[in-house]
Amino acid sequence: MEAVACSEGVRVHCPAVGRFSFFNSPYPPHRGCSAVDVYPGVSFGCEAPSPVEGEVVAVRAVRCPNFRGFEASTLDYVILLRSLENPDRLVKVLHVKPHVMVGDVVRVGAPLGFLLRSGFFDFWTDPHVHVEVRSPSDPIRARGGFKLGRLIMLDTVNGLPEELRGVVVESKPEYSLISLNDGLGCGLPVDVDGEVGFLDGGIPHYGYFGVHVSGKPSKGGVVRLCGVKVGVVRFVFSGMCVAVCCGSNFKLDGKPVGLSTYIHPSGKHFLKVVPNRLGELKLDTFQEVSLGFNLYRHT
Repeated sequence: MEAVACSEGVRVHCPAVGRFSFFNSPYPPHRGCSAVDVYPGVSFGCEAPSPVEGEVVAVRAVRCPNFRGFEASTLDYVILLRSLENPDRLVKVLHVKPHVMVGDVVRVGAPLGFLLRSGFFDFWTDPHVHVEVRSPSDPIRARGGFKLGRLIMLDTVNGLPEELRGVVVESKPEYSLISLNDGLGCGLPVDVDGEVGFLDGGIPHYGYFGVHVSGKPSKGGVVRLCGVKVGVVRFVFSGMCVAVCCGSNFKLDGKPVGLSTYIHPSGKHFLKVVPNRLGELKLDTFQEVSLGFNLYRHT
């Protein structure tokens, strides 16, 4: 487990073989940089490693939306842990069916419960643990978490890709994974007004996305992928920014698709391509593919 994010003295950890995301979700805390999702790299129903050290102080079941068009749990769970690093802060965890109980003390990497396919998910959403750092006086509501900062450095040595071309390494009705010819390292690089950053988010299906940068981009800055304008910076945080999608969409095999992008601590990154509808994109393993852009206005 590697410490990848921090807030109020509370560190959030991710398995070295997993990935994490601050912005790849429509849930409001992600737009405000006050939540991080940790993807352990295992299947639904597997054990969820704790991303923090804490004492369980509450467990609450929450009803999920139904009729999502795929099999999903009708219950999600909120697990609240009092941080052992900062006892004045609670950690809110979602999307885990707990086998811990109030009073249990958990260490980083210890099992919290089982990763569930929540009714809050979209069909392409992978198993993950949602994490927020909260005040004890306001631990549960959607907004109100403390801002998070990224702890790990991101390697920009590979530079910017000129095209999105590669080989299918996995394909299923929910999404396909592409190994790009240029390689991706820890994430998908983009240009933010002359600086290399890494995408973090669902593009364009969530309407916004994040970019991890080493500097501090300006509001209104243009984000370009393969030279094509994909967004405009609206909010700036420490080492990160949020951009609004604009001007382009993606297509693969003649069909419109979206990109789900993350940060991979191990540097072993595949590009996740999401169809508009479940089962719409049918690709073969080892098939060579190239993603194109649909341009809706001048870039």
